[in-house]
Amino acid sequence: MRLLVIGGTLLGAGHEVAIVRRPESTHDVPNGVETIAADRQHLSDYADALRAFRPDVVVDLILSSGKQGEALMRVFRDHAARVVAITSMDVYRATAVLHGLDDGPLEPLPLTEDSPLRTTAQTYSAAAMERLKGVFGWVDDAYDKVAVERAVRGDAELPAAVLRLPMIYGPGDRLHRLFPLLKRMDDGRPAILMAERVAAWRGPRGYVENVAAAIALAVTDVRASGRVYNVGDAECLTELEWARRVADVVGWRGEFVVLPDEQVPAFLRLPGRLEQHWMVDTSRIRAELGYAEPVPRDDAIRRTVAWERAHPPEVDPAQFDYAAEDAALSSVDRMNRTNRMNNKNDNNYVS
Repeated sequence: MRLLVIGGTLLGAGHEVAIVRRPESTHDVPNGVETIAADRQHLSDYADALRAFRPDVVVDLILSSGKQGEALMRVFRDHAARVVAITSMDVYRATAVLHGLDDGPLEPLPLTEDSPLRTTAQTYSAAAMERLKGVFGWVDDAYDKVAVERAVRGDAELPAAVLRLPMIYGPGDRLHRLFPLLKRMDDGRPAILMAERVAAWRGPRGYVENVAAAIALAVTDVRASGRVYNVGDAECLTELEWARRVADVVGWRGEFVVLPDEQVPAFLRLPGRLEQHWMVDTSRIRAELGYAEPVPRDDAIRRTVAWERAHPPEVDPAQFDYAAEDAALSSVDRMNRTNRMNNKNDNNYVS
């Protein structure tokens, strides 16, 4: 097969691969991979060069808006056999509930590919969007993965498979999702504080190599055409369960202390309706395409820890105010001592 990949590198034995990258990009590419210079925001302007590769399958990893989705289908209609479009779990109505944009009832769990989608176009605040755009250059002002899916799935002439991705961790994670937890462990913190609602929240995760394996299956298996798949770990752990898994891999022997939200510093809380979990069902891609994670979870965490330690992000001191955390933990110690004393006095009285 001839594979054209927009926004990343996807390799497959026996396939001819070309990647689309920004004209100004100077990043190295693997041997044997062709490159095509194009601006993702103006894909139609590069239609001739893109079509000249004569792709069998087009994989778009960085679709951001309905406009981009429409341009993708317009450029490759009659010039490719099928498309694999990468979206996100944030298409679900549950995301709008989670972010407080939908005050209706909680969405039933687990979320399947047939669960209701958002009706709100914007899921992130203006400040959050600016941060996303700063990290991911492909995000545009009209960011909306629901509109992306509508555009690619609504084309009657060019079939598309859609993969909804989870929160991805691993080497290269620009959001450094594991770092706040790992830093506290590496700093020798005897206890790590968690807000109660955060500790109990369940969300989808996927290790980068495992997610790539799922994408490769959808690319190489024609049965994926026209289908939608959730991608992620089979089990959606709570934040506390995830933290304990990381601690086991790192060898950290401290204590996790879970307190009501109002008793922890503000920087350890999360906004929104955290009673709406983001737990998803990934059984469809496993049953239809035979997907299974090639990298076990502990190995995935171990590799991520090594990468985070080698590539730490710039630290925001306000997010690591250990004095504030210690004050909250001290209040717990005082309360526990008081409770123990009261219990002792009550027992003495009873006797």
